[in-house]
Amino acid sequence: KVKPQLEEKEGKTFDVFTAVEFRTQVVAGTNYFIKVHVGNDEFVHMRVFRSLPHENKPLSLHSYQSSKTKHDELAFF
Repeated sequence: KVKPQLEEKEGKTFDVFTAVEFRTQVVAGTNYFIKVHVGNDEFVHMRVFRSLPHENKPLSLHSYQSSKTKHDELAFF
């Protein structure tokens, strides 16, 4: 659901978009920190926010870090 948001921010499309690792952080909702393989040896770390259920809002791409590798640690940011 957040792939189009990332593609818009990066100004390109990703033929490969596979989550390979994630972490969560509970706030007033949930932050998901997700390592995504986007093709070749390229990875993106994304921070996706899911609001509380009663707010009925869609998932949103809060921030991301590009130019990551498979071995970069997925950390909170």
